[in-house]
Amino acid sequence: MKRPIVFAVALALVASVVVPMNPNWVQQSVAQESADGKKGNAKKPGKKAIERSKKTVQTLDNIFKQTIVMVTDKYVNDDDDFAAGSAAVLLFKNISDSSNNTIRLIDATGDPYEADNVAKTEFEKQGLKKLKQGAKLVDEVVTVDGKHYLRSLTPVPVVMEKCVMCHAHYADAKDGEPIGAISYTVPIE
Repeated sequence: MKRPIVFAVALALVASVVVPMNPNWVQQSVAQESADGKKGNAKKPGKKAIERSKKTVQTLDNIFKQTIVMVTDKYVNDDDDFAAGSAAVLLFKNISDSSNNTIRLIDATGDPYEADNVAKTEFEKQGLKKLKQGAKLVDEVVTVDGKHYLRSLTPVPVVMEKCVMCHAHYADAKDGEPIGAISYTVPIE
């Protein structure tokens, strides 16, 4: 009983510190363009603004991955324990629903743990191919309804034996091979 509580508190703390919440944000799909199909008239974002967004993604990625590994190491000991990956999916959904960031965990094996954890956009599909070919990061700048966003994909490899408890097919993954990715869409400000 103590493990899930400690785990939930740790993830809530990470979310509250890392991602500023904005309850007034109306979540948009980045794939969706304005009603007239045009990408908007906003000027292109500057290099410094893009670099700030890239640093934000790097920071979030580092924190999320280290948290998942530490939680798995300390609190996931058998099949009955709540998987850190499942907690990450919930955390990412809460962040996406309550802020101007969209974050998703997606499968790269073709055998997702949850049906919703698959590449949905063309960017995610093509990005997974690049990650599987060895890219360490895939990103692009997009404009939706006149607002600029950075889309990024980072690889998720198997880093510990405990990953195989819930995902037996991960045992076949080569060292460093991505079995998934974290998909980020963050505003460029």
